[in-house]
Amino acid sequence: MMQWNFYMSGILYGKFKIEKDVIYESALDISTGKFTEYKVFTDDSFYKKLCSRSLFDIFHHIPVYEAVTKNPDQEIYLTEISERYTKRADGSYFQRDIKFPKDLIFEKDMLYAIAMSGRDYGAVLVRKGFEDQTFLKEWQKLYSGQNCFEDEFSPGPVYPVHFAGTFMMHTRDGEELATDVYLPDDQKDRHPTVLIRTPYGKGDGKESYYRYIQRGYAVVIQDVRGREDSTGEWLPNYYEVEDGDDTLNWIAAQSWSDGCIGMTGGSYLGYVQWAAAASGNPHLKAMLSSVCAGSAFIDTPRRGGCFESGMMAWAFAMTENRFRGDLMERDDWDDILDIRPLCEIAPLALGHRVPFLDRWFSHPDMDKFWKMSDWKNRYQGTPVPALIMSGWFDDNGMGTTEALDLTAGWPEETVKVILGPWKHSGNANYDIHDTFLGENALRFDLDIICLKWLDHFLKNSNNGIEKTAPVEYYTIGENRWKTSKTWPVSNAQNQCFYLNIPEGKYAAGNGSSCGFGTIETKKPETENSEAYIYDPKHPSIHIIDMSENEISVPENYTEEEKRADILTFTSPVLSKDMTVTGDITGEIYFSCDCPDTDLVLRLTKVDAKGCSVKLADGVLDVKYRNSFETPEYLEPGNIYKAVIRTTKISNTFKAGESMRITITSSAKNLIFPNSNTKNGFNSTKTRKANVSIYVGGDCSTCMHIPVEDGPCRF
Repeated sequence: MMQWNFYMSGILYGKFKIEKDVIYESALDISTGKFTEYKVFTDDSFYKKLCSRSLFDIFHHIPVYEAVTKNPDQEIYLTEISERYTKRADGSYFQRDIKFPKDLIFEKDMLYAIAMSGRDYGAVLVRKGFEDQTFLKEWQKLYSGQNCFEDEFSPGPVYPVHFAGTFMMHTRDGEELATDVYLPDDQKDRHPTVLIRTPYGKGDGKESYYRYIQRGYAVVIQDVRGREDSTGEWLPNYYEVEDGDDTLNWIAAQSWSDGCIGMTGGSYLGYVQWAAAASGNPHLKAMLSSVCAGSAFIDTPRRGGCFESGMMAWAFAMTENRFRGDLMERDDWDDILDIRPLCEIAPLALGHRVPFLDRWFSHPDMDKFWKMSDWKNRYQGTPVPALIMSGWFDDNGMGTTEALDLTAGWPEETVKVILGPWKHSGNANYDIHDTFLGENALRFDLDIICLKWLDHFLKNSNNGIEKTAPVEYYTIGENRWKTSKTWPVSNAQNQCFYLNIPEGKYAAGNGSSCGFGTIETKKPETENSEAYIYDPKHPSIHIIDMSENEISVPENYTEEEKRADILTFTSPVLSKDMTVTGDITGEIYFSCDCPDTDLVLRLTKVDAKGCSVKLADGVLDVKYRNSFETPEYLEPGNIYKAVIRTTKISNTFKAGESMRITITSSAKNLIFPNSNTKNGFNSTKTRKANVSIYVGGDCSTCMHIPVEDGPCRF
């Protein structure tokens, strides 16, 4: 009889014995901390909630997986189960083309472990006796060889989970926030606490937080104002500073609390951490900030003063009291995004008005309404130790940029940063669409880093986490993890790359007969310009699947760049590798014959075949070029300067590749097209805009790009 064990974050949750093709399960009873008697395995829903994979499927596919060792090919497609794998030098295989892949780990021809990663966890299904040949050995080191169960490898302690009940927490203005409390059965009266505040339902995904309770933390999960079982108005981001402050004070006053509180979660659940920290509340001692959302005009929904159309899928899912993921998946998004005025989108697409969207559309400029949700500028008090995690293709990446800017002057031991080649869903892909991120793209140690962070700052554990590298980041192309003492990384030098239009060349449309512009390291002496016509009725496309709700993915823009309204500037083919790490700041000199328009800036990688793949981007509604509070409209004939900051990236442009910058005025699916009138993105009337970009002389458009071990010479 063969036994397999399933571990999540170092905790043994299930034991499985296979006899004559029948699978028997002994499951950890969360409430007692003991294992059940073995019975036929019939329900893997709990494990799916933990690791987003089906253990049923894995067990049934084990014979197929073991057969891969008989195939000498580096790339293997398992036809029987429609899965593709690539072989590593160490003999393991990693799954391709899928979110939440599996790693197959072998000893000779025997499969002994299937490793699985997620946004902030590592899970593994492993043959009994092989645990210490996997990343579980790091959990064993953390607990100095302690085992929770005598007959099994189970780094402990692992405490039973006690649900203490649902409480209605009163806010300062009289609303009631539904709050679930879970306590560890560890014979202690008071506990440090992990707080999760969510708009998606406090019961949704609660299983993923059991690991904190089992390690000795109280866990509090709360529906934010206006969501699920909480009262009040649902207005995204608006009340979270005050409500977070009230919640922290409520927890600290409970008999089971020791007054030390940490927070965890990603996206909106990351946003509420920074909002709570902005209040200056003294009880917040640590944050696990993952893909955190930022302030409205830097991140979402008003990035660069534009209005993000890409977030409408999320907005649709949030239009009812309870999360409706099915409302994101539509085949008519193209038509929906063309509806004007914007306040009619919800009535026409959903059949009813949505109050929070109406409020958003009624505040065109940055005013008091938007400033309420700006946690960076509202931040007060002392630093809160923050573990900041995000990815190069995170569609809330600018929120993480704000967190990095805010914490730049904090004591080194209070900030740790992990930046990977991930989209918003995090540590879960070896490939994003057709872009391969490298065999080392995923990590299985994020959960142990998170727990060490909490243990150190909430339990005073001397585990050394604060002495590890302050910044860990992954460079695509090199396909490896690197470290730095600072962000921006200490070995990157900002270099000015100038855009140029050589005599007789034009930058419009890489595929046009006119040719294209260049990127140069020397400032062009001669002033030149190139114009394009931007028609809001025929905007260029930001290439995403709206229903996927991932709006910053890398994609191939080769065909899109052939449009006459996209200017392309390409470096010479590189003779040696060049690594760019950080965000790009573009200084763009432009003129326009309309009172307003947008500028969209992209950094792409062009391979030897001419394929141009987006790496980073930035947008700006140019009437906000000096201030998001006060629009300044354009006058025909005047030349203006716009400064645009892009998302972050670390990419090695390999010898034989080129770097490309593109400039245009639209990006449908990312932002609503600017009408080129004073009503910007929300006008029923549009104008065509003649936009000119200037290069050389006193109006030299340039890109400030951080180059590792620079400067670069073409």
